[in-house]
Amino acid sequence: MKVYLSILLFSLFIFGGCSSKEYFVPEVVQADWDKQAFLDERIIRTTADGAVLENGQILTKEGVQKYSLPVGYNYIGQSDGWIIASKVNGELLLQSIDDVTTEINLDLKKTIAGATVKGDQIAVLFATNEMALYTLTSKELIFKESGNVPVTVDTRIVNPFFLNELVLYLTLDGKIVIINSESKQVLRSMLVSSEDNFNNIIYFNVIDNVMVAATGYRLFSLSEKERREKYEMRDVIFSDEGIWITTKEGEVVALTPSLQLKAKRKYPFAHFLGMILTDDKLYLLEREGYIIELSKDLSESNVYELNIDDGYVYVGDKAFYINDVVYPIE
Repeated sequence: MKVYLSILLFSLFIFGGCSSKEYFVPEVVQADWDKQAFLDERIIRTTADGAVLENGQILTKEGVQKYSLPVGYNYIGQSDGWIIASKVNGELLLQSIDDVTTEINLDLKKTIAGATVKGDQIAVLFATNEMALYTLTSKELIFKESGNVPVTVDTRIVNPFFLNELVLYLTLDGKIVIINSESKQVLRSMLVSSEDNFNNIIYFNVIDNVMVAATGYRLFSLSEKERREKYEMRDVIFSDEGIWITTKEGEVVALTPSLQLKAKRKYPFAHFLGMILTDDKLYLLEREGYIIELSKDLSESNVYELNIDDGYVYVGDKAFYINDVVYPIE
């Protein structure tokens, strides 16, 4: 429960903002952002994998889903044809995306931070940082590994990741723990960062045999060898063209997959709430009510103004969502 409360408090803090009286003021504003739509309901909760609306519907990167979350459950994610939700007491619910009457229940007795399904297996990361693997047909525990219990975590907890026969746990204390799902053995543990607080993995992806992960303090890349760079990050995007990050210092940084610096641009006092990458542009949502449109090489920039209220922010593939307002970027 202590960990769960820490997650909630940090969620309120991160959007409530810092106490600084200095704000981002662009030198030139191109125009008002004229693209806007509305959701039927307001966002009441966000996770790394989605947001929950007041009526229980789920908002994902692709938009609002038809599925509605049962009362009392928290949304975890979707994988391998299942919608995953849980209660604070460890009741885990899997419902089929194709047929919501088909469901699997597991009573795991502990608060769940993340979970992913593949085939007959579900990998679970608990709020205590314990890692576990269960079968869905027998509901049997087939693997368990302890981790260091975190004091405080970022709300952007990353669900476990299946890669062929491997299961990668993105832990709450800044590690990537790799197990073999067949032998049930820990193969490797890699440290991304070792800070005391808010040190969970907030981003993870694998593209073309390159693994990229991040905490709020370190960016990690693994291809032929491990590389780490220190940044105080707000957001990370990794594509086959490279890596883009935004920092707490108001910087936008473009890097190669091996973390070599390509370009950097600074917006003094900017507080970035989200980032979207398209085929040819990068879009940043800034807290004072701006959308910054950037070329991928960061050489060209246009700033657009919009009216935003305090509230929950979710970033989709093609839109920024704030409360019940949608700001499409295309």
